[in-house]
Amino acid sequence: MAISVAASSSVAVTVPRVPAVSTRCSAVPYLPPRSFGRSSFAVPLKLASGNGLDKVELMKTRASSDETSIDTSELITDLKEKWDGLENKSTVLLYGGGAIVAVWLSSILVGAINSVPLLPKVMELVGLGYTGWFVYRYLLFKSSRKELAADIDSLKKKIAGSE
Repeated sequence: MAISVAASSSVAVTVPRVPAVSTRCSAVPYLPPRSFGRSSFAVPLKLASGNGLDKVELMKTRASSDETSIDTSELITDLKEKWDGLENKSTVLLYGGGAIVAVWLSSILVGAINSVPLLPKVMELVGLGYTGWFVYRYLLFKSSRKELAADIDSLKKKIAGSE
Protein backbone atom coordinates (compact mmCIF):
# COMPACT_ATOMS: atom_id res chain seq x y z
CA MET A 1 0.00 0.00 0.00
CA ALA A 2 2.82 2.39 0.82
CA ILE A 3 4.41 1.66 -2.52
CA SER A 4 1.26 2.60 -4.45
CA VAL A 5 0.94 5.89 -2.57
CA ALA A 6 4.54 6.73 -3.23
CA ALA A 7 4.15 5.85 -6.88
CA SER A 8 1.05 7.97 -7.26
CA SER A 9 2.66 10.94 -5.54
CA SER A 10 5.73 10.71 -7.75
CA VAL A 11 3.54 10.76 -10.86
CA ALA A 12 1.97 14.06 -9.94
CA VAL A 13 4.15 16.67 -11.55
CA THR A 14 3.43 20.28 -10.91
CA VAL A 15 4.03 22.64 -13.77
CA PRO A 16 4.73 26.24 -12.81
CA ARG A 17 2.16 28.64 -14.21
CA VAL A 18 3.39 31.35 -16.50
CA PRO A 19 1.99 34.73 -15.52
CA ALA A 20 -0.16 36.39 -18.16
CA VAL A 21 1.67 39.24 -19.82
CA SER A 22 -0.25 41.90 -21.65
CA THR A 23 1.38 42.70 -24.93
CA ARG A 24 0.68 45.58 -27.23
CA CYS A 25 0.96 45.10 -30.95
CA SER A 26 1.37 48.73 -31.83
CA ALA A 27 4.25 50.54 -33.41
CA VAL A 28 3.21 53.76 -31.68
CA PRO A 29 4.67 54.18 -28.19
CA TYR A 30 2.30 54.73 -25.31
CA LEU A 31 1.76 58.39 -24.55
CA PRO A 32 -0.16 59.46 -21.47
CA PRO A 33 -3.26 61.54 -22.19
CA ARG A 34 -2.83 65.29 -22.08
CA SER A 35 -5.06 67.20 -19.78
CA PHE A 36 -6.24 70.61 -20.86
CA GLY A 37 -7.80 73.18 -18.59
CA ARG A 38 -11.53 73.65 -18.76
CA SER A 39 -11.56 77.24 -19.93
CA SER A 40 -8.52 77.54 -22.17
CA PHE A 41 -5.60 75.76 -23.71
CA ALA A 42 -2.45 77.00 -25.44
CA VAL A 43 -1.32 76.11 -28.94
CA PRO A 44 2.20 77.00 -30.10
CA LEU A 45 2.26 79.02 -33.30
CA LYS A 46 5.30 80.12 -35.32
CA LEU A 47 5.17 83.56 -36.84
CA ALA A 48 7.75 84.88 -39.30
CA SER A 49 8.78 88.46 -38.71
CA GLY A 50 9.82 90.91 -41.40
CA ASN A 51 13.56 90.42 -40.83
CA GLY A 52 13.38 86.63 -41.20
CA LEU A 53 13.62 85.77 -37.51
CA ASP A 54 11.04 83.37 -36.14
CA LYS A 55 9.14 84.20 -33.01
CA VAL A 56 7.16 81.65 -31.08
CA GLU A 57 4.00 82.88 -29.48
CA LEU A 58 1.22 81.17 -27.66
CA MET A 59 -2.25 81.59 -28.97
CA LYS A 60 -4.89 81.23 -26.29
CA THR A 61 -8.29 79.91 -27.19
CA ARG A 62 -11.11 80.28 -24.74
CA ALA A 63 -14.41 78.50 -24.79
CA SER A 64 -17.36 80.81 -25.02
CA SER A 65 -19.48 81.16 -21.94
CA ASP A 66 -22.68 81.36 -24.02
CA GLU A 67 -23.94 77.88 -23.26
CA THR A 68 -27.32 77.15 -24.74
CA SER A 69 -29.43 75.06 -22.44
CA ILE A 70 -32.31 72.98 -23.72
CA ASP A 71 -35.55 73.22 -21.81
CA THR A 72 -36.90 69.67 -21.87
CA SER A 73 -40.40 70.60 -20.80
CA GLU A 74 -40.64 73.07 -23.68
CA LEU A 75 -39.35 70.44 -26.08
CA ILE A 76 -41.87 67.87 -24.86
CA THR A 77 -44.78 70.30 -25.11
CA ASP A 78 -43.69 71.24 -28.64
CA LEU A 79 -43.56 67.58 -29.65
CA LYS A 80 -47.01 66.97 -28.10
CA GLU A 81 -48.44 69.90 -30.07
CA LYS A 82 -46.99 68.58 -33.31
CA TRP A 83 -48.25 65.04 -32.59
CA ASP A 84 -51.74 66.34 -31.81
CA GLY A 85 -51.66 68.40 -35.01
CA LEU A 86 -51.09 65.32 -37.18
CA GLU A 87 -54.13 64.04 -39.00
CA ASN A 88 -52.87 60.59 -40.00
CA LYS A 89 -50.88 59.24 -37.05
CA SER A 90 -50.92 55.66 -38.29
CA THR A 91 -48.95 56.68 -41.40
CA VAL A 92 -46.27 58.35 -39.26
CA LEU A 93 -45.98 55.25 -37.08
CA LEU A 94 -45.82 53.05 -40.19
CA TYR A 95 -43.05 55.17 -41.72
CA GLY A 96 -41.14 55.22 -38.41
CA GLY A 97 -41.40 51.45 -38.04
CA GLY A 98 -40.38 50.99 -41.67
CA ALA A 99 -37.33 53.18 -41.11
CA ILE A 100 -36.28 51.12 -38.09
CA VAL A 101 -36.71 47.87 -40.03
CA ALA A 102 -34.75 49.33 -42.98
CA VAL A 103 -31.84 50.30 -40.72
CA TRP A 104 -31.87 46.83 -39.13
CA LEU A 105 -31.91 45.08 -42.53
CA SER A 106 -29.15 47.30 -43.88
CA SER A 107 -26.95 46.47 -40.88
CA ILE A 108 -27.52 42.76 -41.57
CA LEU A 109 -26.65 43.32 -45.24
CA VAL A 110 -23.45 45.21 -44.39
CA GLY A 111 -22.45 42.45 -41.96
CA ALA A 112 -22.98 39.84 -44.70
CA ILE A 113 -20.93 41.86 -47.18
CA ASN A 114 -18.14 42.25 -44.63
CA SER A 115 -17.98 38.49 -44.15
CA VAL A 116 -17.11 37.90 -47.84
CA PRO A 117 -13.29 37.95 -48.05
CA LEU A 118 -12.58 40.33 -50.96
CA LEU A 119 -15.83 42.27 -51.25
CA PRO A 120 -15.22 44.90 -48.51
CA LYS A 121 -12.00 46.06 -50.20
CA VAL A 122 -13.77 46.26 -53.56
CA MET A 123 -16.55 48.29 -51.98
CA GLU A 124 -13.96 50.63 -50.45
CA LEU A 125 -12.43 51.13 -53.89
CA VAL A 126 -15.84 51.85 -55.40
CA GLY A 127 -16.54 54.39 -52.65
CA LEU A 128 -13.15 56.00 -53.13
CA GLY A 129 -13.71 56.21 -56.88
CA TYR A 130 -17.15 57.75 -56.45
CA THR A 131 -15.80 60.27 -53.94
CA GLY A 132 -13.07 61.27 -56.38
CA TRP A 133 -15.59 61.64 -59.20
CA PHE A 134 -17.91 63.73 -57.01
CA VAL A 135 -15.08 66.06 -55.99
CA TYR A 136 -13.98 66.45 -59.62
CA ARG A 137 -17.54 66.91 -60.90
CA TYR A 138 -19.02 69.21 -58.25
CA LEU A 139 -16.39 70.68 -55.92
CA LEU A 140 -13.27 71.39 -57.94
CA PHE A 141 -14.45 74.28 -60.12
CA LYS A 142 -16.45 77.37 -59.17
CA SER A 143 -19.11 76.91 -61.86
CA SER A 144 -19.79 73.33 -60.81
CA ARG A 145 -20.06 74.39 -57.14
CA LYS A 146 -22.71 76.92 -58.17
CA GLU A 147 -24.50 74.17 -60.08
CA LEU A 148 -24.42 71.90 -57.01
CA ALA A 149 -25.78 74.71 -54.81
CA ALA A 150 -28.60 75.30 -57.30
CA ASP A 151 -29.41 71.57 -57.36
CA ILE A 152 -29.50 71.45 -53.55
CA ASP A 153 -31.77 74.51 -53.40
CA SER A 154 -34.19 73.01 -55.94
CA LEU A 155 -34.24 69.75 -53.97
CA LYS A 156 -34.99 71.68 -50.76
CA LYS A 157 -37.87 73.43 -52.50
CA LYS A 158 -39.25 70.12 -53.78
CA ILE A 159 -39.10 68.60 -50.31
CA ALA A 160 -40.65 71.63 -48.64
CA GLY A 161 -43.36 71.73 -51.31
CA SER A 162 -42.79 75.37 -52.22
CA GLU A 163 -41.92 74.63 -55.85
